[in-house]
Amino acid sequence: MRIVIARCQVDYAGRLTAHLPLATRVIMVKADGSVLVHSDGGSYKPLNWMSPPCTLTVSDPGEDATGDGVTAVWTVQNGKTDDRLVISVHEILHDSSHDLGVDPGLVKDGVEAHLQVLLAEQVETFGAGWRLVRREYPTPIGPVDLLCRDHEGVAVAVEVKRRGEIDGVEQLTRYLDLLNRDPLLAPVRGVFAAQEIKPQARTLAVDRGITCVTVDYDALRGVDDPTSRLF
Repeated sequence: MRIVIARCQVDYAGRLTAHLPLATRVIMVKADGSVLVHSDGGSYKPLNWMSPPCTLTVSDPGEDATGDGVTAVWTVQNGKTDDRLVISVHEILHDSSHDLGVDPGLVKDGVEAHLQVLLAEQVETFGAGWRLVRREYPTPIGPVDLLCRDHEGVAVAVEVKRRGEIDGVEQLTRYLDLLNRDPLLAPVRGVFAAQEIKPQARTLAVDRGITCVTVDYDALRGVDDPTSRLF
């Protein structure tokens, strides 16, 4: 991973346009090719980013840009669309690269891990005629919780969370992008399953064609009390 702290301005062009005026920011270039621009705030979410597949090209600025103080132009081009991220660097304050090695992946908490096991055993929770292909189906960026086939035989990637938030939807989106490159699986659709799904996460999932399913942990464990339900 390369970490750069720089005074820069950032412009995104493609399906939408966005502009970040000149300021000091952190630029992260990951081994998978993704580029993220962070500020010293806003929690974990970057101000702007480009997900792989993409390419980073560094070039000299034009005369006008040089006159404005730009020392280098980073162009991050999406490999599938015309979307691009242009970072106009004025000054680099820090530049370092680090080999983080192979990440062991996220260790799920007890409830989330058990929820995945229960759903694998009761896959027809998602619909009659569903069958499990494999738990922890491998991809180059980590395993998909469940790979299933629905009643029509269509492949479905299921991401299981205790609490469904936007980062979970982003994670499933990346898995789907990779799985749909496999001609033996494609087309692969996605299901985002959780005990609770935040409204923003549900909106993002629907926008990306991902189905949201709210699951009842106690019912799956067989400890649900039917007398406590209205219907």
